[in-house]
Amino acid sequence: MATKPTEPVTILSLRKLSLGTAEPQVKEPKTFTVEDAVETIGFGRFHIALFLIMGSTGVVEAMEIMLIAVVSPVIRCEWQLENWQVALVTTMVFFGYMVFSILFGLLADRYGRRKILLISFLWGAYFSLLTSFAPSYIWFVFLRTMVGCGVSAHSQWLIIKTEFLPTKYRGYMLPLSQVFWLAGSLLIIGLASVIVPTIGWRWLIRVASVPGIILIVAFKFIPESARFNVSTGNTQAALATLERIAKMNRSVMPEGKLVEPVLTSSDLWGVFSSHSVESLLYIYSSEVYPTTMRALGMGTSGSLCRIGAMVAPFISQVLMSASILGALCLFSSVCVVCAISAFTLPIETKGRALQQIK
Repeated sequence: MATKPTEPVTILSLRKLSLGTAEPQVKEPKTFTVEDAVETIGFGRFHIALFLIMGSTGVVEAMEIMLIAVVSPVIRCEWQLENWQVALVTTMVFFGYMVFSILFGLLADRYGRRKILLISFLWGAYFSLLTSFAPSYIWFVFLRTMVGCGVSAHSQWLIIKTEFLPTKYRGYMLPLSQVFWLAGSLLIIGLASVIVPTIGWRWLIRVASVPGIILIVAFKFIPESARFNVSTGNTQAALATLERIAKMNRSVMPEGKLVEPVLTSSDLWGVFSSHSVESLLYIYSSEVYPTTMRALGMGTSGSLCRIGAMVAPFISQVLMSASILGALCLFSSVCVVCAISAFTLPIETKGRALQQIK
């Protein structure tokens, strides 16, 4: 019997395949920096109020500095002073400014810009009022030196404004602030022309102290710098400040969590040395230095500039009386050095975000 041919059978061995399911990727939470928040919120009513209040500190500073120029001729006659003694008054004011500018810069980077600015105004107003009761030339010089110490921290107003302003507005809002300094100079000259001939220079000093006292009250409306709070780890306070600004400007906050950027420094020591001969340094300094050392950078640069302010009275009071040409040549040489120094500045800050170093 014929057998039926068998067909080859292919046996498939099915194995259980373990299909590994890909783990779902964890979505990174959104974050933003103070710089992002400032740019998102934009310019608004808060910045206008900040401009007026912080700019008014320039009025007070100008009045205290220019006060010596309008009072010097009167005290020269009252106390029978020599030229060098009159020059010494201005020199000592800027000596106090030079010494305490660095100290207040360190304290502002450690304890906050707003606190140091408030202390400086209390200090300045107190010693300015005491100056009006100075019984002698020695006391007058000492008390005005103490006023110079207090005025040295007034530059914190520019730091606060810089750290709150969006990038595109810093280019013209900060230079515009110098109008307040000019206004203060004109105001003290106008007051002197009325008060000194009638009730005397002591009352001029008392009246000139009033704007500073008023500003102390106005400071309660200005918050601490959000950039400073973030740099010290106080992100909750920074967030509250930014939310307040957004509400006042009728704007919105960026989405996510507030974090601190970590950057590295570069070329900052070159800026220190270059600014030692640069008188109009404040705007550039407030932009080029990182948050963690912005107040110290401005304080140190401003301190070095006071060397020129200390020497200038002796040039105008003493050297110019001996040789006008010699004094003018000296001033011209300093201007040439400043121009050369400006070309050596290593960083351009136009359109650049404010830097922050951990």
